[in-house]
Amino acid sequence: MKAKKHSDVAKNKPASWEAVRSFARALPGTEEGTSYGTPAFHVKGKFMCRLRPEIDSLVLKIDPGERDLLMQADPETFYITDHYRGYPAVLVRLSKVDAQHLRELLTHSWMFNAPPRLVEKFKSEAR
Repeated sequence: MKAKKHSDVAKNKPASWEAVRSFARALPGTEEGTSYGTPAFHVKGKFMCRLRPEIDSLVLKIDPGERDLLMQADPETFYITDHYRGYPAVLVRLSKVDAQHLRELLTHSWMFNAPPRLVEKFKSEAR
């Protein structure tokens, strides 16, 4: 049986802002609020992600190298606009990403933005 790609699974189970909220709230030190008037999450005051409902996308702050890999692997799901080109962020089409991949992406974003001590504590508790 052929393994499904994330984009194939996502066609059957699109993610939602409620899934983002559920996953983000489970990460230590996250705070729900707004950014540019849209729902957002921060970790210890640092921007992590925000909803862009007008384009059915999540803005996710991540390592630029990871962003490039995501966009190359699945350009239907991951993209940027000129506005985000010089910023460590990727846009994620919620209608294309599956819940498990979204959880992994949010965890990566959290680790990229959280204070090092909090990341180390999180990793040690996960072992």
